[in-house]
Amino acid sequence: MNGYRFFPDRPLMNYRKRDTLFFVCVILLWGLGIFTLYICTPGVGERFFRNKNYFLYRQLACSVLGFAGFFFFAIVPVRVIRRCVFALALVSLALCLLALFPGIGSERKGASRWIVIPHIVTFQPSELVKFSLVLYLAHMFDAHSAEYEESSKEFIYPVAALLAFVIVILCQRDLSTGAFIFCIGIAMFILSGASLKWLIPFSTLVIPASLILICTEVYRLNRILAFFRPDEFALTAGYQTSASERAIVSGGVWGVGTGAGLEKISGIPEIQTDYIFAGWAASMGLLGVTCYFLLLAVFAFRGFSIAVHCPNRFAAYSAFGCTLSIFCQSVFNCAVVCGASPTTGIPLPFFSSGGSSLIVTLCMCGFIINASHCGADKETGNESNAALEERESIGGVVVEYE
Repeated sequence: MNGYRFFPDRPLMNYRKRDTLFFVCVILLWGLGIFTLYICTPGVGERFFRNKNYFLYRQLACSVLGFAGFFFFAIVPVRVIRRCVFALALVSLALCLLALFPGIGSERKGASRWIVIPHIVTFQPSELVKFSLVLYLAHMFDAHSAEYEESSKEFIYPVAALLAFVIVILCQRDLSTGAFIFCIGIAMFILSGASLKWLIPFSTLVIPASLILICTEVYRLNRILAFFRPDEFALTAGYQTSASERAIVSGGVWGVGTGAGLEKISGIPEIQTDYIFAGWAASMGLLGVTCYFLLLAVFAFRGFSIAVHCPNRFAAYSAFGCTLSIFCQSVFNCAVVCGASPTTGIPLPFFSSGGSSLIVTLCMCGFIINASHCGADKETGNESNAALEERESIGGVVVEYE
């Protein structure tokens, strides 16, 4: 598969129409997430913060920042964003390193994954990495595509960047996020045309590395054992999964509604985080779950369609990576909640309480919207893009000038 790419030189046309359906999907997913927090978290908020709507208000406040980022990445020209990719990657890496330092990073349950500004904000840098790494890899794959076709050795630079981010996140004791980012990176390598002759052996190293990392932490090993022996760990490592499964079953076809009995039925500790989907399933039943997955499918279809038809290869790669990241996070989280996968720390985009995840997710969606109407990049030096300077589209007809 040397030299093979899903996105070869892009067509000589400029897209000006934004994808309205994708934008509607984003608004609906965000709205469902806010509604789910509203109906599922009053008890948790009252118990810990003496405010039933604590998580709702916090999510709405983060939504303001998130939509500011959404419109920024949707409006600012792609070429301007591209010039800032390297700086954004360095900032993301620096923030991940800062999270490891006492006094700057906040340690919770033995993991240092957050940066805290007292009384202002708590931020998880690894969420930003999901976006910045996608942009950085897309830039590298587009800018050096000719070199990659001649020699696979040129892939060492994006590989080094990917490994740097993964190693730093693993130092934060966040195996699930590190593994997820690694998988997204590998998917983008395949998309760009990386030779499978070295990519497959390189990827197989993940298996022994993952086994070592799992066995070196007791809680990770317990999670794996709880997945294969749920009855033995129903009251310990597998308690949340067991409670979420009961909540999902209790929802039936039509759900139990949005009344005060919802939390009593679910009984999930900290339901506002990674297991929020169980609350949605219990309240809305099979019908609500079906509607969510249909909406997610439309979201993914439109996102991938934008990537395929975008004439700017950098924007196409980035849109693909952003869509894949959001879609895979959603599927993995639902699989964990349903007991189809071992417990991980992957949040549910748009739903899980957490400003870092929501803000970055909306920023990624904004970039996808941008990719849906951007034109070919004249700065890349591709033969097809350079030819744009001598061509003009009038009424859909390409006119060449001698």
